[in-house]
Formats: sequence, structure tokens, C-alpha cells
Amino acid sequence: MRVLLTAVGTRGDVQPVVALAVEVRRRGHDVKLCIPPNFTDWAAGLGFTATPIGIAMRQPSGAAAAQATPTPEQLRALLEHLARDQFDATASAAEGCDVIVAGGAHQYAARSIAERRGIPSVVALYAPVALPSPDHTPGGEPGGDPEGNRKRWQDESRSWNDRLLARLNDNRQRFGLGPLSDVHSHVLGDDPWLAVDPVLGPQPATPGLRVTQTGAWILPDHTPLEPALEAFLAAGEPPIYIGFGSMPFDQQSGRLVIEAVRAAGRRVVLSQGWAELGLVGDTSDCIAIGDVNQQALFPRVAAVVHHGGAGTTTTAARAGVPQVIVPMFADQPYWASRVRALGIGTSVARGALSAESLLPALKDALDHGVAVRAAAIAGTVAVNGTAVAADFIERASA
Repeated sequence: MRVLLTAVGTRGDVQPVVALAVEVRRRGHDVKLCIPPNFTDWAAGLGFTATPIGIAMRQPSGAAAAQATPTPEQLRALLEHLARDQFDATASAAEGCDVIVAGGAHQYAARSIAERRGIPSVVALYAPVALPSPDHTPGGEPGGDPEGNRKRWQDESRSWNDRLLARLNDNRQRFGLGPLSDVHSHVLGDDPWLAVDPVLGPQPATPGLRVTQTGAWILPDHTPLEPALEAFLAAGEPPIYIGFGSMPFDQQSGRLVIEAVRAAGRRVVLSQGWAELGLVGDTSDCIAIGDVNQQALFPRVAAVVHHGGAGTTTTAARAGVPQVIVPMFADQPYWASRVRALGIGTSVARGALSAESLLPALKDALDHGVAVRAAAIAGTVAVNGTAVAADFIERASA
């Protein structure tokens, strides 16, 4: 069997697909990847053939961010390019494949190319709030009025159609396929997967969909920590990790977070991320790092302050470490709400971030009871999501 696994976006979108690729290959199947160009070398280092798709989605920061804000005309041109590129790249990569698995909601071409080739396909989502449900608004926190939530999902569907329907139908016509009437329902299909741990992200009600929850797709990481980081960890009590990944977090906010951690009496491990956050003042109690093996680091810190991406939230939960989430957009408010609901951490809204709001949140997260609950939850978070997904792939293509 030959499987095409495709993803677009940042590392949080791509790494789960690579994790599934490792498991599928371990079972003796051929795997092809279709991923953004900035990840193809990484995939090649793991032994995978990767076709580039889309663009390298690195967010600029500071003055460059303001200059890089696209105009409406540029956004329309970019969407047209991305849609066409997805169709062409996916079609090329799918040659000789028996099944397509697409990671993430913005998979405009995967199901169309599978339809053209007459092979099965499925889209896997990384957060329950990506599923249309009366239990939540699009990308929002659980709760609210079910009827109001349904209306918001109808509005969301119309928004997808306004942006993408004509572009997708133009590309489907190029490949000899009939027109669509609704983009969002086509992208998801009737049988989407939810690649989320059921304790951290329970499946919502999804009328009209047959959702399979596989568990999170986690890529084991055996990379050792850098000697300087090892020495820093050994030199005192467990520090607090600060990291906002690919988010456009500004330097002033980064300094505020560092000072709040210091005010809580803790040392700092600062992940510089795409925003290239810098240290503040005396650095004896603070170390700045680049990419790091979070699976190795998180069990050795007192708490994790982060943006609330699905991958970081899951890794911290598996490590049994309390979390403080500063959500910005997309599914991040959902993960913040789940961390609060489970009692394994706290959150501060990005718009309300200040020394006055962050310091008590940090102190709450460092409470002994929160640490006990975080340790208990760690024992319930499943680690075999890729195995479950690979089982379904084998059955689908049998």
C-alpha cells in the first residue's frame, strides 16, 4: 500500500502528519508526504519523499509585520494561488497512491484529487472546535446557545464559500470534476477524523457527521537537550518555560511575561520562537533557547507558559506540568478553556495581558493542587493516536 499524507501551515499542522507517516512506514507501507517547502528537508532527514505544497508560513514581527500586512487584493490573489497550488501539488504527489490522508481543515484539494483518482481519502482535524457543532461556535469555547451556535456555523460556511467556492470549482473543472455547492462540507467530508486526545478534547455533538476520534498524533522525539540548557536546569529549582511558537508575539509582551515569572520567584527558560523574543536584564536566572525537544524539557519545568497550540498543550499535559495559556486566535481559546476545565492550569486573554493579570495566573498554576491534578491527567492522556489512525488506513485500503 502507498499512502499520501498531506499538510499545509506551520509545524503544528505538519508534525502530526509526519508522526503518522512514521507509524505507517513502520508497518511496512510506502509513504509519500506533501508538505510546505520549509519542512521538506526535515522530512527528507527522516527518510521520506516530500513534495512541496503551499508556502512557508513564517510570521514576520515588529515593523516588518506591519509592512507585510496584505491588501484585500493581495489576499484574493494569494488564495487563488494557494488553491491552484494545492490541486497541482496534491495531484502530482498522489500518483500511484492508494489513499490520501489530509491533516488540518485547510485542505482544499485532497478530497477532489482522491475523487479524480477513485481512491479513499479522509481529513483529520486537530481540535474539536474545527467540527461544526451546536456545542460551540467556530473556533470558540464550548458552551453557548445551541441555536445561536448553529447560526454561526451557517455564517462560517457562507464565509468559506465567498472566499473559496469559485476558486475550487475552477480547479475542479481543470481536473474534469463537477462543481461543488459548499466548500466546508466538501473539505470535511462525511467521515472526518479528530486527531485529538479524548481527555483533553472530548468529541462534541456533530449532527450529520460520522467522526472518528483517533487520539493525538505524536512524533516521539529523542533529541538530547543542549549542554547549556542541561547545566541551567541543574543549577537551581525547576524554572518556568515561556514559548509562543510561530505566533507573532511582540518583544514588549515577551519582556512583560519574563518579568512576571521573575516576580513569581522563578527562573526562566525562554523559547525565542518566530518572534525571536529576547532576554531582559541580568541573564543569570534566564536562558534563551531555539528549537527544543519539549518532550524532554517539559517534565523538568515547574510550569509552561504558551499560546495554546494543540501540540504544546498536549505535550505539556503528557508531561504532567501545569500550564498558563495566553491564547491569540484559532483553536487556542478552546485549549485554554479545556486546561481551565480540567484544573491543570490557567489562562490570560491576549488582550488583557499585563503584569497585574499574569502574576496571579502564574501563582494559581504553581499551586500544589494544580500540580497534583496535572500529574494525574498525564497518566490518562493516550499516546497511541497514530496506531489507531494507521489501523483505519489499512482497513480503508484493504
